[in-house]
Amino acid sequence: MNIVNDIKPITYLKSKAADLLNQINETQRPVIITQNGEPRAVLQDPASYENMRNAIGILKLLSQGEADIRFGRTKPQEKMFNEIQAALRERLK
Repeated sequence: MNIVNDIKPITYLKSKAADLLNQINETQRPVIITQNGEPRAVLQDPASYENMRNAIGILKLLSQGEADIRFGRTKPQEKMFNEIQAALRERLK
């Protein structure tokens, strides 16, 4: 991966938007858009964006789970399943 090819000025985006979108969708690599030499935005294909969001969500859940373990906010599996079954039975009444 050559990141230099994935950095484009905003003028390139303005003049070659269709080409840039084709590149992003073919390579599935994000492109960094610069303005006045500074990074200002990242363009990414929808599938890669969705995968990234899902991965971040999973990492967040793992982090929360690790914190729960660290602070003793856990229950034995059997107790938890019993509580869920009891709650479901109550809802069905």
